[in-house]
Amino acid sequence: MKLTETDIKILNILSDEGRMSYVDLAKELDLSRVAVRDRINQMKEAGIIEKFSVVINSEKVGKGVSAFFNVDCDPTHLVYVAEKLAENPKVASCYQMTGPSTLHTHVLVEDFNELEKFINEELYALDGITRVESHILLRRFKSRTGLKL
Repeated sequence: MKLTETDIKILNILSDEGRMSYVDLAKELDLSRVAVRDRINQMKEAGIIEKFSVVINSEKVGKGVSAFFNVDCDPTHLVYVAEKLAENPKVASCYQMTGPSTLHTHVLVEDFNELEKFINEELYALDGITRVESHILLRRFKSRTGLKL
């Protein structure tokens, strides 16, 4: 599916306000509600819109420590380690990367005791990990969950 200018406008609006109604979107774009609904459904069917979700402030729900891990793995264990990390509810994201580290993982936990427990009992327990480097978030300046076009 090739995106039109209107599709791009819809996506940019929804990336800021995912709960905006079809009626409000239609008013803002000078389209009918049905046209907006159809365009959104087409983008969902094409996989352009993967899902609608809520952004939760991790600190406000008791996850005060945000840590990033660069994890090196033996190549034969890469998929195993990545899948195990992805299953863990403490892991917010996990990506295979180029460069000196194999996996880049973001973890959210309540406090440093829970972080230490995660590292020692869950991360180091995985077969195939050869090196772990950690970074603790001090302050967030920007965080975006959606892509802007």
